Amino acid sequence: MSTPPAGATKKRIFSRDDYLAPLPVPTGRKPSDVLNTIWRKSEVFIDIGNYSIGSAVMTIWPMVMLFTLMNYINPDPLIWGGGLIIVGIPILFVILGLFREVPLPVRFNRQRREVCVPMEDGDYWIVPWESVTAAATQHSSTSQAGKNTMGLLIVGFENPDPLAKEDNKHFYFAFNCGGGTTAMALWECMRSYMEVGPDAAPEAAALNSGGSWRYYIDYLNGRANKYGWLITFLWDGLVGILVFNAPLATYLQRKKLYPPPQLTHPDIIEWSKPLPPEQWAKRSPELEQAIAKREAELAALAVQETA
Repeated sequence: MSTPPAGATKKRIFSRDDYLAPLPVPTGRKPSDVLNTIWRKSEVFIDIGNYSIGSAVMTIWPMVMLFTLMNYINPDPLIWGGGLIIVGIPILFVILGLFREVPLPVRFNRQRREVCVPMEDGDYWIVPWESVTAAATQHSSTSQAGKNTMGLLIVGFENPDPLAKEDNKHFYFAFNCGGGTTAMALWECMRSYMEVGPDAAPEAAALNSGGSWRYYIDYLNGRANKYGWLITFLWDGLVGILVFNAPLATYLQRKKLYPPPQLTHPDIIEWSKPLPPEQWAKRSPELEQAIAKREAELAALAVQETA
């Protein structure tokens, strides 16, 4: 399946698509794991997971608060009925998700420059890193409430088996991170790890604390030390707790991901073992040229911005 080259952008009236790979050239953004997608990181591989029950809670909770406020201002059975329909169905899906197994992560091996994509049936694909596709998509809509913008980071993998059936040729990860520069920063977590090194990517999410409420208290203390208690109280306290119910979202996310699921297939375990440096795979000449060109463009852009 052909895709536009990395660096290409397609703009429409209400949408924008930024193509990030192939080939995986720098985006100019700092890596930022905004969704805690990094579940494991070592010198050999990084595990990227896409399980966001916490994000679902933080999306549903504002609607719960909105219908509660509306009913408080103007008690009406129609408000309760509409709220139960609009909010009740997503809550049901969240509850069902708590009883399902967490999907396995995708593993990026920087020494082999390959990606292992596990399938639900126990099978797996080994995909060349430079064949991975990535795009940041963003869509906007306008209503009486104003402009609403949504976006995704979509990372795609192609089945290396030329005889694969049509419904088994493609696999996609879609990260609901808002698109645009945020999606680029999330993609940079994977790209920087593979192309720059382990230290260039953020550390793995601290999931070893499980569903402990202590984690949120430590998080608030860290925010207070950085921004002060007033901002922490207003944003992380009032907004984070009342509007988004961040403590509950964090608790459920960490409880479900403690510990993160592991890739246990014997072939994958062997594939994940470290290699001697002389056996490490190298970049293709095409990628070397593309990265050099992109770095020159970013350097020229930085000079223009400082001029």
